[in-house]
Amino acid sequence: MTDYREGYEFYRQVCEEHGLEPINFHYYISSLSQEQLDAYNMQAKSIGDSIEYEVS
Repeated sequence: MTDYREGYEFYRQVCEEHGLEPINFHYYISSLSQEQLDAYNMQAKSIGDSIEYEVS
């Protein structure tokens, strides 16, 4: 199974920024579509890459 933790962390950050309570990881994995999971993972990866670039 693909690691969705980075995508979940991105999802949690967005929820917190908007004052929303995020769902737990298990429900996140079981309730989102593959398309949604992929979108969160791509966004998390691009943010992670840009942070690495800025730090370097």
